[in-house]
Amino acid sequence: MNASPRPVALVTGAARRLGAAIARGLHAAGYDLALHYRSSADEMQALAGELEGQRGGSVLTLQADLAQFDRLPELVAKTIGRFGRLDALVNNASGFQPTPLGSVTPAQWDALFASNARAPFFLAQAAAPHLAAAQGAIVNLVDVYAQRPLRGYSAYCMAKAALAMATKSLALELAPEVRVNAIAPGAILWAEGDDGEQRKAAMLARTPLARTGTPEEVAEAVRWLLRDATYCTGQVLRLDGGRLLED
Repeated sequence: MNASPRPVALVTGAARRLGAAIARGLHAAGYDLALHYRSSADEMQALAGELEGQRGGSVLTLQADLAQFDRLPELVAKTIGRFGRLDALVNNASGFQPTPLGSVTPAQWDALFASNARAPFFLAQAAAPHLAAAQGAIVNLVDVYAQRPLRGYSAYCMAKAALAMATKSLALELAPEVRVNAIAPGAILWAEGDDGEQRKAAMLARTPLARTGTPEEVAEAVRWLLRDATYCTGQVLRLDGGRLLED
């Protein structure tokens, strides 16, 4: 097996929305990609076809439910089997659902922690030897709500807070060979089905830059942390338009 001459990134939740933008950004920056998806097969097929059309042999698609523990090391193994190396891990896949206090179930708790905290940690553990060999990096997608809670979403906020701490812990454990950082997006893409226009307007009114961010801005931040931020580890980059500056 010959290793890819280009750097290789494994991106979870890559079929749609932020994940697809991250995939496009890294591909344009010269990465070969292992792209994970769970159920968005049509979107993933279209994205892979688009990227393969730009550079043949550059994309591997991987279907998995990240709640199934055995699939996590398998994603890393298949990436290595295809490309012979791993330079970057982007933990983007995320579950998001309301959990109003008084009605939270253990199943909801488990699902939110599985996707937002457990899977990123164990993927990092499986990827660590390969990333160390490549002097690579990890970027985790957390949330501004890891720092400031969102009413009605306590389990989600706690899971993202766990991922923020995992970022710092992994940065310490994997140094100096592997850098580990995170991005905490603010208002980039509204949740699907969210029609709370008044609430959205109020949120933007508390954002100093007075606009939503773009998926491409998140993708560029991921690329920078992976490739250019060579003296940065254990950091959570708030990409929120200054929103947490406001009380």
